[in-house]
Amino acid sequence: MEYNLTFGDRIFPTREVILPPAENTVFPQSRASHEAIADHRFLTGAARAIFALATATTWSAMLRRLSLILLLVCSASYVPVAHAEVVRMQVDRREPFAPGVKFGNVGEYERLTGRLFLEVDAQADVNAAVVDLKLAPRNAAGRVEFWTDFCLLKPVDLTHGNRRLLYDVNNRGNKLALGTFNNQGGNDPKNASDAGNGFLMRQGYCVLWCGWNGDVLPGDNRLLIELPPALEKGQPLVGRVHAEVIVNSASFSQPLYWGNSNSYPAADRNGLDAVLTMRAKRSDPPIQVPRDGWSFARVEAGQPVADSQHLYVKEGFRPGWLYDLVYTARGSRVTGLGLAAVRDVVSHFRYSSNDPSTPNPLAGAIDKTIIFGVSQSGRFIHHFVWQGFNADPQGRIVFDGALPLVAGGGKGYFNHRFAQTTRHGSQHEDNLSPSELFPFTTTRQVDPHTGESGDTLERARKQNCVPKMIFTQTSTEYWCRAASLLHTDVDGTTDVPVDENVRVYVVSGAQHGNTRSTDRGTFQNLPNTLDHRPLVRAALMVLDDWISTGKTPPDNRYPRISDGTLVTFRQWQRQMPARKAFPLPRELYVPNRLNFGPRWQTEGIADIVPPLVTGQFQTLVPAVDADGNEVGGVRLPDVAVPLGIYTGWNLRGEEMGAAGSLGRWAGSYERFARTPEERAADDSRESISERYPSKDEFLNARRLAIQKLVQERFVLAEEAATLLDEAGVSWDTAWKKR
Repeated sequence: MEYNLTFGDRIFPTREVILPPAENTVFPQSRASHEAIADHRFLTGAARAIFALATATTWSAMLRRLSLILLLVCSASYVPVAHAEVVRMQVDRREPFAPGVKFGNVGEYERLTGRLFLEVDAQADVNAAVVDLKLAPRNAAGRVEFWTDFCLLKPVDLTHGNRRLLYDVNNRGNKLALGTFNNQGGNDPKNASDAGNGFLMRQGYCVLWCGWNGDVLPGDNRLLIELPPALEKGQPLVGRVHAEVIVNSASFSQPLYWGNSNSYPAADRNGLDAVLTMRAKRSDPPIQVPRDGWSFARVEAGQPVADSQHLYVKEGFRPGWLYDLVYTARGSRVTGLGLAAVRDVVSHFRYSSNDPSTPNPLAGAIDKTIIFGVSQSGRFIHHFVWQGFNADPQGRIVFDGALPLVAGGGKGYFNHRFAQTTRHGSQHEDNLSPSELFPFTTTRQVDPHTGESGDTLERARKQNCVPKMIFTQTSTEYWCRAASLLHTDVDGTTDVPVDENVRVYVVSGAQHGNTRSTDRGTFQNLPNTLDHRPLVRAALMVLDDWISTGKTPPDNRYPRISDGTLVTFRQWQRQMPARKAFPLPRELYVPNRLNFGPRWQTEGIADIVPPLVTGQFQTLVPAVDADGNEVGGVRLPDVAVPLGIYTGWNLRGEEMGAAGSLGRWAGSYERFARTPEERAADDSRESISERYPSKDEFLNARRLAIQKLVQERFVLAEEAATLLDEAGVSWDTAWKKR
């Protein structure tokens, strides 16, 4: 039963009230009811208590219920909407998804899009981690308001679904779950083509997106969130900001912030206190650009036009060079509310009833929830759990399972004053950005250089809200995203075990993202076309089994120091076959230890801009065999039965600038020589014909590798035939003349 209670000019719905039994009344669930009353998760504050008093049937019951009201008043301040963090839902469109398609036994799907309006209590302990929340504007009820776009795909008949909600953390406003699991997607999924192979739909998942990063610019159906500003004496904050700008081709003007991001505007376009320097690489001394050699402007029709969010350089940017602009910006957002938004939106869809004010189209249909994210979004997941957001305002677990994909060892610039959520460190670029933050591991570690200790699940354990987590990494994350720090000490000398609730699966030789392109482009080596998505789909099924039935997942599969599969860069150089035609890296990403000043760790405020570099965290890379393929992790068929080598790194070419530096997300591929006669003089590796005398023998070896992966639960049985077909195509392609 539902009731609407009116406070002033607003109506607040309440869910069914569970009351202690009245005297002389038969009420079989009396023990459960008393426990429910004691548990604040079943109450909506004074509203329910008032209703309980009004419906009491005896004087003794009235006294008991009056005592309940007094208890509520004494234990918590009155808040009209209590724990209803989502206060209104606006559904703009409800329409068929992939019209006419029935996904197996699940049937048809529909799509809901619109906007969710949220309010949070700035004084509540559950929101204490949100930086600058107390500086946000309040409404008449004393709460902080904001809104987010949302998109929901769900079975038309929820009884045919699997009672699972998969939440996809958008990446810079972009939806990625369908592209990962269904091999097709985009930001405006509507048609049968957008459903791809239909994997998530055939499984029966409800798939949800909402905004979280407030610096996403509108366009291309990107998800937006409107986060409130932080104000001092009613005015937007001003503060020093560091913006690093790099281009891969000639240009005269650039936005201050890449990734379709809304940068913080300069407080004064004249920027008399702003400083611009340039250098070829971070270790070089900076060269100051004269103040008359640049301005806050963009180029239109060949001429600079004043713009407080763009940088114009009179002589033009040099490709590959690092341009560091330090300026006074205006208008910091309460960026950490993006973490709270994900928490409260998912909690609403998981737990709320379906009432007129805040309808829940999934009411009563969700038993378990999983959070999924790629790259930046995977780092968001780790950060979300680390900062204690996996417990909702009522203390309930938000996500039972988490699947961060290609997150490396990082978290992010996600909950700070003047945060820039899209930035992350890499070997050449943005390595003054705070994406690698201690602690790194999921079990307790100590940093001997600072005395700090902790782990990233510490808060979740205290809240009793630890999700089951599967980190899925590729080789690129070890070379370019510091993945080894997830399971080693900070000096890269010993293995650190992962928590029992965590698994780490590494796809040997794969690169950060998937590509079918065979065009070298501006890189020095051919691109890596190894598709890691079969393992990711299998990992989702493993995670679902783990949270649903407790079925033990496969053991961790990642390279380790102890067995020699995780090595230093120098050790790797000795292992890797060196060939003139296949340039090798000169270094890997080693994250800087950054000092932002005394308020950084406690308040999320940088007083030193840009930060001081005080040292480094040491990172390691996967060992390789005599061919150059990695030996640790999960070897998908392309690597287990190879026609060439796959690496997680590639090198920038001359035209990109910074030639020889690592590309941020790119891997390489080199096919083996087809015959001994074709093999180069400096190539000691067996040719294809020496490895596999015939196509049939090659396909049989691939078949055995696929069967093994299916048995180990790293590949789904339904994908075996497709992988074998792809093996045949790979063989035929390898023997084609170039």
